[in-house]
Amino acid sequence: MAADNQEVLNARQEIRDAALEAGFDAIGFADPEGGSEAGLRLGEFLSEGRHGDMGWLETHADRRMSPRALWPDVKSVVVLGMNYAPDRSPLEILKDKDRGAISVYAQSRDYHDVVKKRLKRVARWMHQRFGEELKVFVDTAPVMEKPLAMRAGVGWQGKHTNLVSREHGSWLFLGEIYTALALNSDKGESDHCGNCSRCLEVCPTKAFPAPYQLDARRCISYLTIEHKGHIPREFRQAMGNRIYGCDDCLAVCPWNKFAAPVTEPALEKRRALKAPRLAELAALDDAAFRALFAGTVVKRTGRDRFVRNVLIALGNSGSDAAIEPCRRLLNDLSPLVRAMAVWALSQLLSENEFNTLKEQLMVKEADPDVCAEWAHTTQ
Repeated sequence: MAADNQEVLNARQEIRDAALEAGFDAIGFADPEGGSEAGLRLGEFLSEGRHGDMGWLETHADRRMSPRALWPDVKSVVVLGMNYAPDRSPLEILKDKDRGAISVYAQSRDYHDVVKKRLKRVARWMHQRFGEELKVFVDTAPVMEKPLAMRAGVGWQGKHTNLVSREHGSWLFLGEIYTALALNSDKGESDHCGNCSRCLEVCPTKAFPAPYQLDARRCISYLTIEHKGHIPREFRQAMGNRIYGCDDCLAVCPWNKFAAPVTEPALEKRRALKAPRLAELAALDDAAFRALFAGTVVKRTGRDRFVRNVLIALGNSGSDAAIEPCRRLLNDLSPLVRAMAVWALSQLLSENEFNTLKEQLMVKEADPDVCAEWAHTTQ
């Protein structure tokens, strides 16, 4: 840790001012070491297989556990946060069954691009001002950013495992500047969750085995974004109309009462993504999908997996108007889509109607996964 002298204090204040000027809302300084508890949690998470398809978490686990394993020359970590709080509760749309719920963070321009651009601006200034080497990271490298943010005093990891801030609630994008400049670390933030367990209780799929523990394999955010295959039947009805991510555990946090809606123009929510109609989303081909979600994180999921999610939401809508959009997708080129069209129709049609359709189409289906969906789906 750097000596507590006026030169270091001045450097910290200059960096803080530069970060605020660049558009960041929170800033803290962390010692690169001291995250042994977070490393142990990660080890347990991986050993129990709770990361599901996210093999990249396991591939570079050693680098995640220690910033110096990622870059040996790092002496300090500057942790920066950018507010993305919504102007209304994300839970409101869950009542509108014919529309899809897209996670708040995904309704605007890809935050990786926005935050990294600002990080690079601050980093360039730091390099010119202090001359030390540095590296920037935004959720695309093996960095345990939430434990670092806690050590930097930016917030704490709540019982839902996400970062919570006393000033910004659950709504902060994080980025880090690893620097060879020696700076004093801030006092780490303590846990302010107390006896509250709202985030654990609201989870539709019971993805929290215990406070501060997440089983990603049960998490709707993981299932709708990271999971590449068929979403297990046990979670489909619980998904409701959530088609990309899930904000439930974030939205119910009492600390959100201190969060102000985002004012950063680059993170303004796109109107078309706030409450899109499911039937329109189900009609997207690959080109239309790419056009609608250009510049957003949703685009990375791909059209087939996204429409898979939309079909589950249509199946949960209980609307007769959802039947025809689902029926059309029984002939989709993607087996993943066809299988979810089968499931959706099993939820929407009468028993006689569904069984008639099954007799007509199952014999024509060549994909074993789609056949399995026909065979296992019951009224």
